[in-house]
Amino acid sequence: MSLFVDIEKKLGKFHLSIKFETNGGVLGLLGASGSGKSMTLMCIAGIEKPDKGKIILDGVTLFDSERRVNLPPQQRKIGYLFQNYALFPNMTVRQNILCGLYKESDKLQKEQALNEILDLVQIKGLEKHKPSQLSGGQQQRVALARILVGKPNLLMLDEPFSALDGHLRGHLQVQMRQLLKQFGKDTLMITHNRNEAYRLCRRVALVDNGEMIALKDTKELFANPESRQAALLTGCKNVADAKKAGEYEVDVPSWGIRLTTALPVRNNLCAIAIRAHYFNPKAVQNRYPIRFTGEIEEPFDYILQFRYGNQTDDSPDIWWNISKDKKSNQLPAELGIASVNILPLYR
Repeated sequence: MSLFVDIEKKLGKFHLSIKFETNGGVLGLLGASGSGKSMTLMCIAGIEKPDKGKIILDGVTLFDSERRVNLPPQQRKIGYLFQNYALFPNMTVRQNILCGLYKESDKLQKEQALNEILDLVQIKGLEKHKPSQLSGGQQQRVALARILVGKPNLLMLDEPFSALDGHLRGHLQVQMRQLLKQFGKDTLMITHNRNEAYRLCRRVALVDNGEMIALKDTKELFANPESRQAALLTGCKNVADAKKAGEYEVDVPSWGIRLTTALPVRNNLCAIAIRAHYFNPKAVQNRYPIRFTGEIEEPFDYILQFRYGNQTDDSPDIWWNISKDKKSNQLPAELGIASVNILPLYR
């Protein structure tokens, strides 16, 4: 199972230019609103037509501008879960799901498929309910059932948790992960939430201003983002211009410090990133005096803002994230960072 996408599409001043290939599992498209994630899915589904390029799913050409191939959505065998789930409000759960079996004429086969999918998504007993009588999580599972009952070759999820209350998301993400594992085919999932991407996606593609700026295994991407935009999209709070000072050393002029890295530093270094939870008062590497300038309290953590002794006035405060149970009344006079936690950036 594989999906190959190489397309371009212009919408006014916006230019979508995306190229990637899946290799199994869940591929997350992570990016800010308006970056081109949803447009990419709509082009793959056949809802929008690219200006040029190719889309090939499991060896079947869905779109090819040169050969003038453009299969209609109903022939592409793609399941597409929209943000609002797009359930028919006047239909029951049973009727909504049976819409996904419109090609099946055998009544016994329909009933068997319906019962199997009700068990799979754990909504048995809700068949006579209408969408307005369901919780957000139940609506999501009905929408998934309607898609999966048709046995698509590719599943696409557009912000599947955006319509849900925060306290439901973690529980439903666990259920979704199990469902996607049972689905067993390629899945594309749009999100702007890095935690969702990390929990659910085997690989992550970063999309920015219509372009794919990175495509890596999820853990590798978070461990070594390599670009400013990738660092920011994966949640890094501290990014600063830097210069190569040695094979394993960088100067950070705005902070007035030199840092030792674990990764070799390439000549085209432009910046470094440090995640807010990487600072450590006990670390002996990259240790410098600091002064605290502010504090932001969150439910379970503190964000402590600080500056280095020689830091330039025009540079922003640095953020240190620390859990409440580890914060002492006496704040440290120095902080260090392990060299493995200095992330070199190259664009």
